[in-house]
Parts: sequence; C-alpha cells; structure tokens
Amino acid sequence: MAQQQPDPSNQPPEASDASKPDAEEVPPAAAGASPEAERDAKPDATHRAGFVNVIGRPNAGKSTLGNAIMGEQLSAITPKAQTTRHRILGMLNGPDYQLVFSDTPGLIYDPAYALHERMNDAVKSAFQDADVLLFLTGPEDRWDDEDPILKRLDRLPVPLFVLINKADRYAQEEVVACMQRWEARFARTRKDLPAGEGTVDAGQPVLTEVMPISALHGHGVAALRERLIALLPQHPPYYPKDQWTDRPERFFVTETVRAKILEHYQQEIPYSVEVVVESFKEEPTIIRIQTLIFANRSSQKSILIGKGGSALTRMGKAARQELEAFFGKKVFLGIHVKVREGWRESDRDLKSFGYEG
Repeated sequence: MAQQQPDPSNQPPEASDASKPDAEEVPPAAAGASPEAERDAKPDATHRAGFVNVIGRPNAGKSTLGNAIMGEQLSAITPKAQTTRHRILGMLNGPDYQLVFSDTPGLIYDPAYALHERMNDAVKSAFQDADVLLFLTGPEDRWDDEDPILKRLDRLPVPLFVLINKADRYAQEEVVACMQRWEARFARTRKDLPAGEGTVDAGQPVLTEVMPISALHGHGVAALRERLIALLPQHPPYYPKDQWTDRPERFFVTETVRAKILEHYQQEIPYSVEVVVESFKEEPTIIRIQTLIFANRSSQKSILIGKGGSALTRMGKAARQELEAFFGKKVFLGIHVKVREGWRESDRDLKSFGYEG
C-alpha cells in the first residue's frame, strides 16, 4: 500500500553546491623546499572528490550501507525505523580520491512533530550537494509513480544509482522484476536529461543504473564502491585526508546511547528521548563520560530508569561496552534522566540538541 504523500509544495530545492565546504586549502611550499615538497604542496589535477548521498524510506538500510562502504561504524544501526536523526558525513580517503558519504534520516511522509520536519530537512539537503545520488529501496516497497521524491529524482542531473537492497532475501525472479520496473521508469523519465555541470559526464546523458545489493552482508558493496569512486568529479579534497567524519566524538556517544535505548525499550520510549553529553574527559587509560537523557514525560522517565534502576543499568552497560570497543579503551559512562516536556515540538530545544532548522 502506498504511503501518504508529503505536501508537494514542501519539496527539496534545486540541486546546487551551496552546502559543500570549500576544498581543503593546500599551503604553499616553504622557501627553499625540495622539488618533492613543492610537488606535494600543489593540488593534484587528477584528484577526485565528491559527495555521494543516500536517500530512502526509514529502515531501508541506509546506515548499514554507509557503514559497509566506509568500512567504519559511521551511523548507529538498529532494526527499528528512525534510528538516524541527523545527516552524517563520512570520508573515504585514498591517495587520489575522497568520497564524502552522506547518511540521512528516512523520509517521514506524515511528520507529527517539529523534530520530524527537521529530519526531513536533512533528507532534502541530500539533493542539494550530491555528485552521485543513491536511492535505496527494496522489492517489497511500493512507490506511487507521482511520488514527489521520484519526481525529484526524474530531474536530478547527477548519476543516480537505484539500489535494490536486501536482494538476498528474495527469489531471483522478484529481484529481476523489481529491477526491470525501475529501469523502465527511469529510462522513460531521465532519458533526455543531460548531466549537470561539474559532473564527470557533464553535457552527456546522465547515468542511471539499477543494482541489487545486500548492505548487511556486503553483496555488491565492493563493486558499488569502485563505481562511485570512478564517478567522482576532479576536485581537491573537501576535508583533511586524515579526517573520516564531520562529527565529533561526543556525537558518537549520543548516537550509541540512543541506539541502545532503541534496542532495550519498546513502544514510544525510544522516539521520545534525546541524549546529550554533559562532559567528556579523556585520560591515559580511561574516558569519563557524563550523559543526560531527556524524556518527554515523567512516566517515560520512570520506565527508562526501571525498578531500582535496573533498566537504566542494563542499557548503560550495553552502551558502555560498545563505546569501549569504539574508542579502544576503558570507559566510565554516567547516565542521568531528566524530563523536558514537549522538546520534540520546541524550536529552541531542537536547536540546542543540534537539529538545525
């Protein structure tokens, strides 16, 4: 059954590079430097860099795909929808390329809170700076042919990959039939669309490719990664080559705790809380972290804590163990719970939690 469609008037803006950072500045060679140093100080004309952005419905596997492409735990993963709330960038760096992968929240067609609207804004931004766009779907998904997202893809002048995820769960005939439907649709709607300025095929017919993958098991991911690198435009790196994400360590603490809340609590609890890091102190042998969980109602606070603090202790232990694996050292994780009623609808609270409007 097709989902309720979003308001067509509230659609992503036309593609542009406005949200991309400037290229990483290469400092001039010092006076008297060796020829090798002078060579290394100049931007490489053959270097490729660009943004590869992924969109799809909640729980489509976008974060799983990003982690597989990056080879790093870029985003939290749980079986529940709406695990990702922010747009997260990860940098895959090689000697002659930088692939900036953008993970986004799943598109919410009927936003109930201002929080959902902010999450949808993050999805829309993926259209603005993409050099390559990945559209993640599956054989079980049903899309209305007039869906505004599909209409936006019809006229997006950058290479588009339609990725049939979880293909290993379905019979080959179902996967092939799904691929043929998408190939037929975009062959019709994108056939006369020229690639935009700055893309590798500028002025030529824009690329549209349909591929079956399994992000969870890695099937097709290596081949996809190579295709994406080859499609990056010639450009200096956007970020330092030793940087792998645009997010600070504190962000991954909040994402880890929130992912464990999703795993350990049911019903509305995981979707009614926000996690904030109060302090992060790294010592030689231990990282000491204090966090706050903001619940939407007092009753949710009681559920989060549990009888005698048992529920909070169990969830906190799981989060601490994952953080120790992430940081590679011992972690002390303090967790307290407070109530902030209506935070999902408060522009002020959302901004303080990092949801930009």
